[in-house]
Amino acid sequence: MTAKNLLVELIVEELPPKALKKLGETFAATLADSLSQAGLVPAGAAVTAYASPRRLAAHIAGVLAVAADKPVVQKLMPVAVGLDAGGNATPALLKKLAALGADASAVAGLRRENDGKADTLFYDSLAKGATLAEGLQKAIEAALAALPIPKVMSYQLADGWSSVHFVRPAHALVALHGSDVVPVSVLGLQAGRQSHGHRFEAAVDPLVIAEADAYAATLRDDGAVIASFAERRAEIARQLAAAAAQAGTDLLPIEDEALLDEVTALVERPNVLIGRFEQELLAVPQECLILTMKANQKYFPLLDAAGKLTNQFLVVSNITPADPSAVIGGNERVVRPRLADAKFFFDQDRKKSLESRIAGLAKVVYHNKLGTQGERMQRVAAIARAIAEALGGGALVQPAEQAAVLAKADLLTDMVGEFPELQGIMGRYYAQHDGLDADVADAIEDHYRPRFAGDSLPRGRVGTVVALADKLETLVGLFGIGQVPTGDRDPFALRRHALGVIRMLIEGDLNLPLDSLLAGVFAQFTGIAGFEPNPAALADFIYERLAGNLREQGYTAQEVDAVVSQRPQRLGDIPKRLAAVRAFSALPEAAALAAANKRVGNILKKVEGELEASFDSALLLEAAEMALHRALVEVAPRADAAFLTGDYSESLLTLAALRAPVDAFFDGVMVNADDPALRANRLGLLARLHAAMNRVADLSRLSA
Repeated sequence: MTAKNLLVELIVEELPPKALKKLGETFAATLADSLSQAGLVPAGAAVTAYASPRRLAAHIAGVLAVAADKPVVQKLMPVAVGLDAGGNATPALLKKLAALGADASAVAGLRRENDGKADTLFYDSLAKGATLAEGLQKAIEAALAALPIPKVMSYQLADGWSSVHFVRPAHALVALHGSDVVPVSVLGLQAGRQSHGHRFEAAVDPLVIAEADAYAATLRDDGAVIASFAERRAEIARQLAAAAAQAGTDLLPIEDEALLDEVTALVERPNVLIGRFEQELLAVPQECLILTMKANQKYFPLLDAAGKLTNQFLVVSNITPADPSAVIGGNERVVRPRLADAKFFFDQDRKKSLESRIAGLAKVVYHNKLGTQGERMQRVAAIARAIAEALGGGALVQPAEQAAVLAKADLLTDMVGEFPELQGIMGRYYAQHDGLDADVADAIEDHYRPRFAGDSLPRGRVGTVVALADKLETLVGLFGIGQVPTGDRDPFALRRHALGVIRMLIEGDLNLPLDSLLAGVFAQFTGIAGFEPNPAALADFIYERLAGNLREQGYTAQEVDAVVSQRPQRLGDIPKRLAAVRAFSALPEAAALAAANKRVGNILKKVEGELEASFDSALLLEAAEMALHRALVEVAPRADAAFLTGDYSESLLTLAALRAPVDAFFDGVMVNADDPALRANRLGLLARLHAAMNRVADLSRLSA
């Protein structure tokens, strides 16, 4: 039962860089979890994951050589079945014991216990603990099976006959328990202690790992490899900052976490170098140059203090030659033609105006059920025109419609054809070149915003109008042809589009009632074959996204439910309503009023037919119902007036005065009186109370 540290390493050919971090974490976590389930690793044992381009490894502390024996309780059969009248074992019991590896001698030790139905025989035994070799064999197989690999490859083993399947060909397996090799095998490999270091710079090859705890140091000192993904990433970040400082005062490498992860997965011992390109290439929009360097070459462009691109970049090399000039020169020669291509695309694109490209959108299919990009552009332009008229009149209509018509024209440019990520961005540059107004040019770029959670909103009113029109057209169109998100599947990012619409309506405090807004958009799809209008389903989808987003912002489920269940048409009011609900909830009267509101709602739900919120004060007979009437006459107008001015907090706070008369009403008045006229009058009074209390939010949702 000796505990030692365990090291497992699998040497492979270069792994997919974008997946390496996840592969390393999954390999180590699954290995440790499987060993823990086998009783070979104590709870809370330290697990260190290693991942480099050519290896997956894990170091696990305190692993036992043999797991402790485990008590096993086996339910056999009812006593009446297992033992005859003389207390001797029946053939059925002997057969069952034999299947468990026991014989007739075990009968005397069987335990009798009532299982709730009858006296039953139980067989208590000890299961021998798994050896590390047994447990690790299963753990490695489980770890490889759990790796998030979308596709595997097949390759032949050295014998020329056998084939195995894995993400990349594997060449060596290390498994050390302390200094002892654990005899396991996987992918046709037998475990040993021989590893491999850097392809070109290892001091020796193969590397011999003396013991589990020497792994990282041996790879670093003899193999020229930083095995830890996290350590290698931190070293790259450190070198990037140092090289930027060396390149010039106030220069900074571009911040890109995904690029840093990918580069970390491409090198085993990083060496950051500084490269340069011709100054005149900076005439090209920096977004094009930056994307070219990042996407194609995995370089880190250098920016000045103002965020402007310089003609210098950082290369993360996997080799460290004494004279780095050849490596730098090679990277500079490679990047120049790519940047020159970007300049060529930019120059060529500017020979045609955006407006001249609009006709070409009629030849680009948007969706086989929704027509071309040209048809889509016409719908977006019409939606933008209607939204602009509602928000700003004629002064907003012309630029919004112009921006909507031109918004997709850059899809036909060479630059966007090469780099689809630049759509909208290039449209802005080309609109500026065409001499269009700044708000139109900005709107062409901004109509894609917000692109993701936390992204900025369009910078102006024109951009907001076009962005709303574009996202609403997408939502309505795809909902109308049945492309609704299900579970985790959302191929058209409709949840993101809905959240974009929500953010613009709320953060812009736009006076656009949701139902009428959606109705106007649905009208643009009239006549499209196979399109089925379903505004209610889309509104439900938007309110669901809204509720989830509000909960993520820290509002309680009850607060959100109270407000969103009312389906406020003006989403810009929702933050004020939530603030009012939170302030109301803090009142001492809140719980009682919420409970009373819930009781009133339940009473009214049972009423058949339509019930108007009106009553005849002459039919109020009981003192409690007359007192409630007087309180409503005093409180309701003040609450309604505050509601109409948008002072939702005051509207709800005013309702606190109703607590006492509401409590007295339910204590002293029989609502369902025998007299039909009296019963109807009291229900009308409650309906008026319910209407007064629930204008801002459904207070019954605040009741526990």
